Parts: sequence; C-alpha cells; structure tokens
Amino acid sequence: MRAVIWGTYDLGKPRNRILLRGLREAGVDVVEIHRQVWAGIEDKGAVTGLVARLKLLARWLGSYPSLVIRYLLAPPHDAVLVGYLGHLDVLVLYPFARLRGVPIVWDAFLSLYNTVVEDRRMIRSGNPIAWCLFAWEWLSCRAAHVVVLDTRAHADHFSKRYRLRRGKTASILLGVELDAFAPASEPSRGEGATVLFYGQFTPLHGVETIVRAAQHAYGEPIRWILIGEGQEAERARRILAEAPANVEWITWVDYEQLRLHIAAADVCLGVFGDTDKAARVIPNKVYQVLAAGAPLVTRDCPAIRELLSPDMPGVYLIPPADPEALAREVGRAVAEAATLSRPLHRDLLVRIAPDAVGSALVSLLQSTCAVKRPRPA
Repeated sequence: MRAVIWGTYDLGKPRNRILLRGLREAGVDVVEIHRQVWAGIEDKGAVTGLVARLKLLARWLGSYPSLVIRYLLAPPHDAVLVGYLGHLDVLVLYPFARLRGVPIVWDAFLSLYNTVVEDRRMIRSGNPIAWCLFAWEWLSCRAAHVVVLDTRAHADHFSKRYRLRRGKTASILLGVELDAFAPASEPSRGEGATVLFYGQFTPLHGVETIVRAAQHAYGEPIRWILIGEGQEAERARRILAEAPANVEWITWVDYEQLRLHIAAADVCLGVFGDTDKAARVIPNKVYQVLAAGAPLVTRDCPAIRELLSPDMPGVYLIPPADPEALAREVGRAVAEAATLSRPLHRDLLVRIAPDAVGSALVSLLQSTCAVKRPRPA
C-alpha cells in the first residue's frame, strides 16, 4: 500500500509523529507532502495580537499552492491521510483527491467547535464566529471519506453532532512514542512522596481540582509538582493564594525530560475536568505515564474505560472535579506505590505502541479503499 500524508499537519504533536512512524513500521510506502506552519506554537489558542495572527494566517494560506501542485504530481497512491490540524487542509484537498479518485482519511484529533466554544469557552455559542466554526467542521467532515478520532466515545460524538452516516467515523488510540517514555532508572528520593502533573492547564485538565486536592492534603508528607502554563494558570495561582499547599510549580520542561520527572514521581496525574470533552478523550499524558510504567490517577469516564479499568495495578480512577476524592486516591496510591514493582502497565504497551497504531490505521485505509475502489491515478 502507498499512502500520501498531506497538508500542514503539526509535527510538534505526538499524534502526527506516531501516525507517520506507525504507517512506516506497518510497511506502508509513505509519501509526505507537507509544509510546517505550526513550528514553535505549542498552544494554538495562545496566539494573540492582530499582527501575530495575520502572519500565521498568511503562512498557513500561503502554503497551499505548493502543496496542491506537489499532490497533483505525486505518484499513484491508494489513499491520502490528513493529520491534525487538518480542518482547512481537508477542504482544500477535496477537489484534487476527487480528481485523482483517491479517498481522504482525516485524523481530526479534536473538534475545533467543541474546544473553542464549549470546552475552553473562548467564544459564546451564539457568536457568529462560533456558527462559522460549526459550519466549517460540518463541511470538513463531509469532505473526508472517513473521520478518525482517538476514542469510540469521541467518534460517536462527531457522528451525532454532525449527523454523519454509519461508518463515516472510526477510532484509533492516540498511542505513545515508547522510546521517548521508556521507563527511566528511578533517582534516589528524599523523605515524603512526590505527585506529578504536567500539561497545558486547559479546562479539560482540571487544574483547579489538583490544587484544591493539594490544599486538602496539606500537612501530609506529599509534594505536588505542577509543570506547565495555560488558560487556567492564573485561576490556579489565585486558589493557591487562598490556603497553603505543598506545591512546586515549574512552567516549562523539555519534552525529552518528561520521562525523568515521571520516574522521580511516586504517582502521576491525568486529567480531572468535568467538561464533556474530558469524558470523551484520553490525553497524551495518560499514554506517556503508562509507557513510563508509573502509577496513574485520572478521572473515570467512558473514554478511559476503553483502555483502562480500576482493577489494574497502579491505576486509580475517580469522579471528575472532586478534590477530596483526588487527595484520597493520591494518598492510597502513595501508600501502595512501595508494594508495586515498576515499571507497571507492560501488558498495555502492545496496544499503544506506534506499530499498533499503524496497524489499526492500515486496516482502516484498506477497508476505506475497498469501499471506495479508487481508479489508478
């Protein structure tokens, strides 16, 4: 099989790198047609200022003429994959893929409308920009032959919200770069225990729940380490100013150093937000902690049950937005950590490794091609 990977997909996101690697490990002949638009932008919602936004827009739109020409000159292929952030890519590509008789598989990764309007609440639902986002996503779903999400819960949400026909959506787990999160040798620890959270501090993450849990556990020999910044950072700082908590806040750590912080922690945290999105997704950090073999506390939801269950050693699932439950389960996880042999979760690696993600994507591409029966281009 030959597949074209096309567009402005963000190689700063592990998802896109994992898909590319997984396809190659599965034996697919991959043709990359790519322009890097998002280099150095970790959080796209954090791009502020008219000038910065106009420059980004110009770079984004200006990438398409060469991408289209390169696609039309590409060798014959069975399918074309559009990665994140592909909402505009898939619309631009649609007429040219149709011309070549090739099906488009779009790895949507997330809903722009849900993220901007409902989860982060950056725009009100009645705002015309919100309507445009909804219409944009509706059209993008119809330009693709298959829309891929990370969980069945997420795929079902897309199907219902955009009234997509049966079989239009599919789910493939995010996966993890195993070499980047291989279990590291544990450094010597001092007295007490360490609890680690890292992320972009969005509503999905539930940082308020984490800092209130740290306040609830104040006085216990537990040090809470937060790594990151983002939308909820200022609120977290205000909450920490209300009452004492044994919290250390680090604003930035290189991606390559995260596994060392995971190794140094007794317990790692997932997400605890009570938004609808938080119930439908399994974030990168969950896969990374599992790959590193550390104990994990995260919120219970339909999505996480697709991968984990509370009876697994080193897995602790709690209700969303419940600081007392988080403090309690962290205490239990710390107490049990000494009895657990790390690395944990080794049986899960076969499901979340890049080759497993690649194999699932290949199966999807093959079934899509069989239905579409594209003519040679």
